[in-house]
Amino acid sequence: MGPVDGFKKKGFVRINALLWADILVSYALFVMQDYLTGVWKLDFTHAAGIINIWGGFSKVLPVFFLFFVEAFLGNFKLLVVTSISYSVGISLLAMSVPPVLANATGTCSRYEPECIGQTQKVLFYIGMALIAIGVAGNLVSEKPFRDDQEDEKHTSMIGCLRIPGFIIVALVPVIGAIALPYVKPWTVRFGVPAICTVIATLVFMTGWCGQSKYTKDGPKLEGSPITNVCRVYVAAASKMRVPFPLDDKKYHKNNENDRHRPTRFLRCLEKAAIIPDGQDPKENKWRICSVTDVEEAKIAVRMVPMWMTFVVCGIVSSIANTYFVEQAKNMNRYVGKLKLPPQILLLIFENSKHGFRFLAACVLQKVKRKEGEEPQAYKERANAERSTYTKVAPAIGIGLGMAFSVLCCIIAAVIEKRRLGVIRSHGLLDKPDEEIPMNMLWLVFQFVLLAGLDSFLENSVSEFYTHQSPESMKDYLDYFTMGVSGLGFIFSVLCVYVVGKISEKGGKPSWFQDTLNKSRLDRYYWVLAGLSTVNLFVFAFVAYFYRYEARNEGNSSSGGGGEDGVGNLELETWKEVVTENTTL
Repeated sequence: MGPVDGFKKKGFVRINALLWADILVSYALFVMQDYLTGVWKLDFTHAAGIINIWGGFSKVLPVFFLFFVEAFLGNFKLLVVTSISYSVGISLLAMSVPPVLANATGTCSRYEPECIGQTQKVLFYIGMALIAIGVAGNLVSEKPFRDDQEDEKHTSMIGCLRIPGFIIVALVPVIGAIALPYVKPWTVRFGVPAICTVIATLVFMTGWCGQSKYTKDGPKLEGSPITNVCRVYVAAASKMRVPFPLDDKKYHKNNENDRHRPTRFLRCLEKAAIIPDGQDPKENKWRICSVTDVEEAKIAVRMVPMWMTFVVCGIVSSIANTYFVEQAKNMNRYVGKLKLPPQILLLIFENSKHGFRFLAACVLQKVKRKEGEEPQAYKERANAERSTYTKVAPAIGIGLGMAFSVLCCIIAAVIEKRRLGVIRSHGLLDKPDEEIPMNMLWLVFQFVLLAGLDSFLENSVSEFYTHQSPESMKDYLDYFTMGVSGLGFIFSVLCVYVVGKISEKGGKPSWFQDTLNKSRLDRYYWVLAGLSTVNLFVFAFVAYFYRYEARNEGNSSSGGGGEDGVGNLELETWKEVVTENTTL
């Protein structure tokens, strides 16, 4: 093996060390609800609010980080900044645990709220903010930067190295799920992931210098597509009083293939492409945009109503790491003589997502192609008829995901009502710390259904936007969807507050009491079930009237694979999707 091969191998290991540390941190943060209610003694709704606001921002930030990557920094510089932020954040979180700085701050070292001083609180909140930055930055840049380290010459060597790498990635979650829950001190629970993250960051940083340097990238020369959309609005606003020209040559085109096609939808934006007399388009980019830029801006705006329906999905997803975890806190964890840790639910959730991704591919492939029809026959029929089966494929996938959210909330409400019944029958209403004689595995059903929501939604939305979006914005769309879901996490705090206030009307007790045993979380789940049902109908309405863009075969997203493979659905599902005659 030559020196270059060794450098490639070391680079691959260094970058994946960040991934392995991320997995341990995710298991530590999974029980944050337990930490805030058990050590800080916060109400479970207050603790859930902190976690959901943090989770929401960690999902919203990737959109902005991707903008900085393409416009200013590049993947390497962002990964350096966010990896350091991640390490410092989890370290501050570990330091905020009462025993660590007890002597320095003059506080006690017990895991009690009176031992948490102002210093510990400041370290906690700053640490959580830095972790959110690290999570978002790694999500944006980790995989693209790892791919940048590969080239055709060394692809086979890296491919062989991935096998033990993937084995380690598979083992780390299992070891983390088994080992961390049995560690009682919170200093160790947060300290071990902190040490691993710092070591992973230092290992990654060794590729910045020395002989085995990374292949570093930079910002894109053409800038960010977000900038292009902003340019369209600025240019259109600056020419609001300019009349539409009759001569098509008055519109700026990047090449001869560009065609100006006036539309009734947001036609005012078309003024951005008008070339004023005596002005050079190349020298006035913020006053003159191309026809292509205008059409891409229109498509992005048309997607906004569909994006908004994903907010409710985010509200439902937010209950996994908060209220679901709170339910599991004092339930019976034994299966025979084996005591299961709460993290086993996270492991089941993540593995269920993988299974549902495969199921989503099978279902959508079935919708796309009639059973028993040969691929060539299907292609001829689709090209000739623009089959309605392919037209509704993405909407069906997203709709199924939303249906899973309805089922998840219904099942969660039924199981919570059963849990409350067990609590009342055993006189545990005023004993929140006592074990509930109901097995924790009852919660598997709601975790699995929530995995169905995430999997169907992520796959279907990603593919829909890949084939219905402007070419230049494809990288953004997954993060836009994630960002909208993140807004759902943040809005869930407001949702709980509003529902709690409404439930108090007429002098009735609030559904959200100081402990979960006294609360009526099952009624809140029924509210979410109703909200999700309404959201499903709203989505169906928006999807029905959405103006779909027709894509040529050659314009589909990059990637290979035949139509027979279910795994290739992510590249092939909607190549022949819908005609442009459908109106919004």
